[in-house]
Amino acid sequence: MWRILKQIARTGILTEPAPHGGVDDTAMARIHEDLLEILGRALTIRQVDAGSCNGCELEIHALGNPYYNIEGLGIRFVASPRHADMLLVTGPVSRHMEEALRRTYEATPGPKLVVAVGDCGCTGGIFGESYASCGRVANVIPVDVMVPGCPPPPVEILRGILGAVRRYRG
Repeated sequence: MWRILKQIARTGILTEPAPHGGVDDTAMARIHEDLLEILGRALTIRQVDAGSCNGCELEIHALGNPYYNIEGLGIRFVASPRHADMLLVTGPVSRHMEEALRRTYEATPGPKLVVAVGDCGCTGGIFGESYASCGRVANVIPVDVMVPGCPPPPVEILRGILGAVRRYRG
């Protein structure tokens, strides 16, 4: 026990500081106003894992923490595509998920916004196209915005979501 305590005292604190370059309060208010102006209501997202390694999902879940607080922006995740304004798709589309992704897209009411997240969703990543993979999301459904990265940081995912909303407006 003493050996562990000595090592802790010698080593010190190893945690990293909070990330810099996040979205400030004025930007958050502007984003919320843009969403209400464009959509007239909150943005609802259906997240679909089409065969990813879950790295992108971890970053998407980080958007819900107090630092990013997307719920405060009027963005929330829903369980049904019938209640969604946007699909957030991760991973290369596996052959087993191809039909499910297509049906999810068809069940989403218009306007259908689709954001492909991660290198696998954008290009097929290291998996590409094969007997088991359809490759990128755009090979199965139309994609409005791509967010590259393996995995992309939460700020980039948020920028992709907002880019799709602004593209819809423009």
